Amino acid sequence: MGFRTKQVHAGVEPDPVTGAILTPIHQSTTFVQESVDDYLGRGYSYTRGGNPTVRALEEKLTALEGGHDTTAYGSGMAATVAVFLALLEQGDHIVVANVVYGGTYRFADRFLRKFGVDVDFADATDVEAIAAVMRPNTRLVFTESPANPTLKVTDLAAVSALCKERGTLHVTDNTFLTPYFQRPFEMGADLVIHSTTKFLDGHNATLGGVVVVNTPELQELVLFARISAGLIMSPMVAWLTLQGIKTLSDRMDRQSASAMTIAEHLQRHDKVGYVNYPGLPSHPQHELSRRQASGFGAMVCFEVAGGVEAGKKLMDAVELWSLAENLGSVESLITHPVTMTHASVPPKERAAAGITDGLIRLSVGLEDVEDLIDDLDRALERV
Repeated sequence: MGFRTKQVHAGVEPDPVTGAILTPIHQSTTFVQESVDDYLGRGYSYTRGGNPTVRALEEKLTALEGGHDTTAYGSGMAATVAVFLALLEQGDHIVVANVVYGGTYRFADRFLRKFGVDVDFADATDVEAIAAVMRPNTRLVFTESPANPTLKVTDLAAVSALCKERGTLHVTDNTFLTPYFQRPFEMGADLVIHSTTKFLDGHNATLGGVVVVNTPELQELVLFARISAGLIMSPMVAWLTLQGIKTLSDRMDRQSASAMTIAEHLQRHDKVGYVNYPGLPSHPQHELSRRQASGFGAMVCFEVAGGVEAGKKLMDAVELWSLAENLGSVESLITHPVTMTHASVPPKERAAAGITDGLIRLSVGLEDVEDLIDDLDRALERV
């Protein structure tokens, strides 16, 4: 079954009672049991432990990512936290890419350390840099590719091979490219995380996350963490996300094509200092991107000549681009990572990771690309 067919049909079937083509929203806290002796005979007892609507989404993501099973959560960060809760103990060590979503950095730096987990941040574009900080007690390596917000690309197969050699787990965030463009399990990853809030939903309508695993043992661990911490996704969010996923491939194709056009245009603009987009031959990991993904995604980052003040003027002058923290939606968004998504990362660490004060992140939507370029050009004229 092809990807486009799976994104429509996997995990869902007409309701057996009414024939409704859409999965029902099981907006119920609890589920009545047949008997004490056959407790959980229908598979559900309390929505914190599982819900039929949420389960439909989990089965769809399992099919799309090609993993063993999936658990869904109330946010992308809840999914990340569940992985840490499930896998880590006091005295463990982890390696985290030095460019990741700001919330991931914040939790690893401020909470995991407090609970007795040692954390090293390493340049994930350099496998030797990761290997250099690994220890005998390294429990997992956490990557994100392309990375938020600089779009650095990690060699997922090489990191997975290193982790298997060292007896540790490779956890990777696949939010930016989705399983439509990138398949981490095929490159050896053990767990794949998504913020479903982004491209999977695609409509700025929900907050959610999923963890896809490649073994029953890992599924048992993350399930226990979810029910223990109460991190479950709501049935309504799962239902809305199910509808968004049905158009994922068409949206990703269109948004990625527009992102390439915009990146090429900005690269030629005399008021733009530099542009980072994996589809550009000038991107440091362009060839790697071509090898390990089937598309380059809808995210672009660049810096305006003139630094942070020029960047602020640009962001205040755009009209079609909404100044907002989300990404992956049908609406085009513009973000200043230093003051928004990555404000919690210390300035010294931001600078070392290439998150400069003047960096601007674009999430390209479904508007006509000519209109988006015209809007950027008008704003650049005012810089």
